Amino acid sequence: MNALSGKVLVIIGGTSGLGLSAARAFVNEGAQVVLVGREPRKLSVALRELGKCARGFAGDATRPRTAERAIAKAVREFGGFHGLYHVAGGSGRGAGDGPLHELTDAGWEFTLRLNLTSAFHSNRAAVRQFLKQGGGGTVLNASSVLGWSPSPEFFSTHAYASAKAAVIGLTTAAAARYAPDDIRFNVIAPALVATPMSRRAQSDAALLKFIRRKQPLDGGRIGTPEDCDAAAVFFMSDASRFVTGQVLAVDGGWCVA
Repeated sequence: MNALSGKVLVIIGGTSGLGLSAARAFVNEGAQVVLVGREPRKLSVALRELGKCARGFAGDATRPRTAERAIAKAVREFGGFHGLYHVAGGSGRGAGDGPLHELTDAGWEFTLRLNLTSAFHSNRAAVRQFLKQGGGGTVLNASSVLGWSPSPEFFSTHAYASAKAAVIGLTTAAAARYAPDDIRFNVIAPALVATPMSRRAQSDAALLKFIRRKQPLDGGRIGTPEDCDAAAVFFMSDASRFVTGQVLAVDGGWCVA
């Protein structure tokens, strides 16, 4: 039997990067998935690729109703809801994020809303549904190694780091509170991964040289979304039924290099 047979999973931020890669892995392991992403074109491409095991809609993860709609869609169209993977987020650099002395009020508010408030909305929606239906469930949040392992030379975006650290705090607090209800909360924390968000970094020669030292595993490279898939499958499956409140760095050695 596949690891996720019979599971119905919601992915907030599931139409590109880590989320889309995870959606492929979940479907390959037997799950049915509901995807939410901002861009209708990307959503259409993802749904065509994933076929009959996937549903979705274009939506803004920073809005409180978006995750609620996705979970309701999972229950209505697939007959259940077993897990949430929150991947939605991104850089606030263009909105004014940066080092503290340059960080603008607008950059701070935009970046926290995109990365932290969105996770709050989806996690709250998930736990409310799990409590309503009984039987437990699993929530997996995507954070970043920048939440506790900074890189001041190349990644001095302090609102982003704060938001990703706060996602870990939210996750572990929720894990402690809802463990008696068999609702698990865990975190995947990647280092630099080749996603649409990291295009700038992927073309910076100095940064690539830095990554060869900072992420030395497998020849010293930027990660791929697929590097996180096995961990995501584990946390969404019953294989992790005795695991909660954990932060797994999928980082190529970033935190120890």
